[in-house]
Amino acid sequence: MDTISLNRHTPLYTIAKHSTFLSLPPPSNSHRRLSSPNNNQFRPKRIQMSTAADPTLQPDPTNYDRLRELKQFDDSKIGVKGLVDRGLPTIPRFFVHPPDPDTSTEPGSSTRTRTSIPVIDFSAPRSTLVKQIRDSASALGFFQIVNHGIPPETINRLLSSARSFNELPEEEKARFYSRDMSHGAAFSTNFDLYQSNAASWRDTLQLRLAPTPPDWDHVPENCKDAIVDWDKEVARFGEELMGLLCEGLLGSENAGLLKEMSCLDTRIMVAHYYPYCPQPELTKGLSSHTDPGVLTVLVQNVVPGLQVK
Repeated sequence: MDTISLNRHTPLYTIAKHSTFLSLPPPSNSHRRLSSPNNNQFRPKRIQMSTAADPTLQPDPTNYDRLRELKQFDDSKIGVKGLVDRGLPTIPRFFVHPPDPDTSTEPGSSTRTRTSIPVIDFSAPRSTLVKQIRDSASALGFFQIVNHGIPPETINRLLSSARSFNELPEEEKARFYSRDMSHGAAFSTNFDLYQSNAASWRDTLQLRLAPTPPDWDHVPENCKDAIVDWDKEVARFGEELMGLLCEGLLGSENAGLLKEMSCLDTRIMVAHYYPYCPQPELTKGLSSHTDPGVLTVLVQNVVPGLQVK
């Protein structure tokens, strides 16, 4: 599996894997995101509320029905951001993850060896690119790309539109909240909310961009143009990158192999939003996982927390 990160003033990461899509945020190879930093400048205004009046937020520890709590939260359609906006002092129990030493941010707390992520300059001669991509894909499966040719304004507009959607009033976002991808678009908290052992502290907008575009009535209005522009750029870049990858691993005569196998025909985009968390030490923004696609192009904004292993 391969991961690449693009950086032309705005970081962008890409992962090549054994499946069929390009996707925007999640991270890499096997990767995760820690929860939001505990920074008081992001703390929302505290709102007084009764636990009894809103059992979704604070389950009774003596009578905890996890499935019921999950369903109450999901049916509320407020997402993680809605919990934050209510001034929640502690996170609901179903967001709590068991201790994992690999996610610790304390200096020297991890026993894993730190590895530098390769940086590949896309303005280099093709022969250099082919070698660097082959070496990075074979050895680590994760690399960062600079001078990738995707306009900064396209990336910034995409990030800005995703953030502005997530920061809309609850009632405006609620009409998009769904787990039904039949329309090619859905907004929810965790794809696997009911299947995972612990929920992650994030909300996600997911879209199917190809081969069939989404029903645009089910896509937030402020995101549509930015997503269309991004998809054009990432499809072009993905085709070029796949050619270099095939040439490096299989020889120049096979540079078009992944395209011939229709690996560019399906594209999925996901935009994760990680709001402030009152207890970041107890949860994660994104659990360790491997993306299922042939290639993942990841854009990360200025908030730290991405881990690759």
